[in-house]
Amino acid sequence: MTEGMPPARRRIELTDGLVRLRAHTSADIDRIVEQSNDPESMQWTPLPRPYGPDEAREFLAHIEAAWADPKGHRSWAIEEVAAPGVYLGTIDLRPRGLSAEVGFGLHPQGRGRGVMSGALRLVCRYWFSTGGQQVTWWANRGNWASWRVAWACGFTHRGTLPGYLTDEHGAVDAWVATLLAEDPMDPLTPWSEPPVIESATDGLRLRPWRDQDVDTMEDRDQPAHFMPARGILDQATFPEWLLVRRERMSWGKTLSWAIADLASDRALGEVLLFVHEGTLDDDTAELGYQVVPSARGRGVASAATRLAVAHAFAPREAGGLGLRRLVAQTAQDNAASNGVLTQAGFTVWGRESAADLLPNGRGNDALHWELLS
Repeated sequence: MTEGMPPARRRIELTDGLVRLRAHTSADIDRIVEQSNDPESMQWTPLPRPYGPDEAREFLAHIEAAWADPKGHRSWAIEEVAAPGVYLGTIDLRPRGLSAEVGFGLHPQGRGRGVMSGALRLVCRYWFSTGGQQVTWWANRGNWASWRVAWACGFTHRGTLPGYLTDEHGAVDAWVATLLAEDPMDPLTPWSEPPVIESATDGLRLRPWRDQDVDTMEDRDQPAHFMPARGILDQATFPEWLLVRRERMSWGKTLSWAIADLASDRALGEVLLFVHEGTLDDDTAELGYQVVPSARGRGVASAATRLAVAHAFAPREAGGLGLRRLVAQTAQDNAASNGVLTQAGFTVWGRESAADLLPNGRGNDALHWELLS
């Protein structure tokens, strides 16, 4: 037997008292079909189209053959101990020497209750108990539900591989994360969730971003040295911009709010807190902000900054970040941004000479700001 491999044909049942992993049966076929035709499953899983009972029977035959192969994949049906026989999804383990890849999918009825994270921990513990040293998780970039499960189980995000996976449209980027045998099976970093913060006085709401906010974005109209192009709110690049923001929030490195009009909820810009290294569990973060051209000159950035600063310094037990210090960086000729920071109480602690080179060939300094709690 290959080292780290489960015995062939031996059906290992795994349970934590709440979730049970068992062998698939023909009684699961109807629910496998339901899961396979669910829109979320169809979006993220390369399944046959159409998918009916014949495809489900072929799937079960493939699982049976794999168990008969000493080097085959190992797949389990997922159910809750309290509801025996009710199929809730499938999880599979694909051994590669001392490493293994894991894949999973849930029936809609099983989502949102921690079923899959329980199943994933069971499979990982089983693999490590056989001598396995690592489990690798892959998913299409943007599959937040799958990454949330891996994150909850202590997987470390290792980055994005361009064009590594394929779907019906061709090559797609893939996220990859790993879990080692010695790793705790709990989240290693926070997952930043921007709370809704409202100010009737300012007529503003800080809220999470939505995909449809793309409709309120406007073209960039400020000097290139004011902000890196990759960070600018722009309608053409908004989907990728938002995906990057959400990635960094899932790694605990960024907290990004949409600044919205309190009455219409229209997105007017962004205010964010972020770190380059570590996570927002540290005691210092950087502040950033921007507003769309049509919202400028109305005090939007100043009001949003005030709200974000208050949240940053509020104690953790009161729902804030409990930070000790905030920093920011601006171009010395960005009078509007410098005014926002001055109004918020920030002071300049440093200057970089000729940090940017302007189109006319003249160097422009960068200012470094700080504010203590």
